[in-house]
Amino acid sequence: MFSPLITFLIAGLLSPGPNVIMLTSSGARFGAKATWPHLLGVVIGTGVIGAVCGLGIGALIVSQPQLRLVLQCVSFAWILWMAYRLLFPKTVSKTNAIERPMTFLRGAIFQWVNPKIWAVALAASSGYSIGLGPFGEAMRVATGFICVNFFVCLFWTYSGQLLSALLNNEKRWFYFRACMAFFLAVSAILVFL
Repeated sequence: MFSPLITFLIAGLLSPGPNVIMLTSSGARFGAKATWPHLLGVVIGTGVIGAVCGLGIGALIVSQPQLRLVLQCVSFAWILWMAYRLLFPKTVSKTNAIERPMTFLRGAIFQWVNPKIWAVALAASSGYSIGLGPFGEAMRVATGFICVNFFVCLFWTYSGQLLSALLNNEKRWFYFRACMAFFLAVSAILVFL
C-alpha cells in the first residue's frame, strides 16, 4: 500500500532543498539537540501539507493563477530573507550573539511557502493515489510524509552536527554559511519554475 509512495517520498525529500539546507546549517551551528524543535516543525508541517494535497486542496490552490503568483512571491521573498539571515546572523555585539535555531512553529509554518514540499506533495497525492476516499488519501500521504521526513531530517541535522567539527574557526564558518546561503537563495528561484 505504501511502497511506491514511500520510494517516491524518499527520493523527493532526501534531495537538497530549503529544509535540507536549513537543518544541515542549524545542526552545524547549534547542534542536533538544539535543532530538534525545528526538525519536528518541518516533519509535522510537511505532514500537514501532504494531508492538504491528499484532500485535493493543494491542486485547487495551484489551479488559481493569482493565488499561485502570490504564494510564489511570498515563498521567493521568505527564502531569500532566510538565506540573508543565514549568511549574516543577528548579533547584538561581537560577544553577545542572539542567533538561535528555528522554532517548532516557524519550521512548521515555513512549509506553507516551501516550493519543494508543495511540488513533492502534489506529485505524491496525484501520482501515487490508490483510490481511497479523500480522507483516506490525506491520511496515507500525511503518514508517508511524516515517517519518511522524520528520518530524512534526522540524517541532515546530524550530518550538519558532524560538519561542525571541521568548522573550527570563524573563516570556515563564514564560508560554510555563504555556501549554504547561496544554495538556499538558488532554491528560491525554483519557486517560479
